[in-house]
Amino acid sequence: VQADGTDGNCVTFVLHDEDHTLGNSLRYMVMKNPDVEFCGYCITHPSESKINFRIQTRGALPAVEPFRKGLNDLMGVCQHVLNTFE
Repeated sequence: VQADGTDGNCVTFVLHDEDHTLGNSLRYMVMKNPDVEFCGYCITHPSESKINFRIQTRGALPAVEPFRKGLNDLMGVCQHVLNTFE
């Protein structure tokens, strides 16, 4: 994961070898955070397996925090679904 941005509360993360499956699920989880002002993603080109995932937060909260929390929350949901399925 690469992070590009001018300040800590507005960052674009580049996720390699991912597609809409992770992008849309992660966007949903991150947007549940009330400190997140904007969250969106785009796939640069259909032939590239790369996502640009942008997060902008309110106040002084660094964007990497809701990104980490979104990933952890998504892993928890996936683990719950797997346990229920098994």
